[in-house]
Amino acid sequence: MYTVQINFEQKELSSITLNNVSPGQSLLEVVLKNDIELHHNCGGVCACTTCHLYVEKGMEFIEEISEKEEDFIDRAANPKLNSRLGCQSILLNNEGTIEIIIPDQTQFLGE
Repeated sequence: MYTVQINFEQKELSSITLNNVSPGQSLLEVVLKNDIELHHNCGGVCACTTCHLYVEKGMEFIEEISEKEEDFIDRAANPKLNSRLGCQSILLNNEGTIEIIIPDQTQFLGE
């Protein structure tokens, strides 16, 4: 089981800690199951960049990045070395702590 710490670029949103998160899920699935907004315009099939996030801690607990995912991350807003797509970030069969930052989601709403 994992502990997932979720931080937000949007200053008005408070950090959330999720405990007892099961392996085998994507980070996109984890946040959506917990009513946390993370856009996923392509439906989570690695065909866009709207579920882009930053993994601050625990990258070793997530499946390795694929070439296809790398190509899409290059198109994301503000990509960094720790960028991943939530739909492709599958939790390995392990346990530990993962800390992520969800970028400002208002950029997708035209605000």
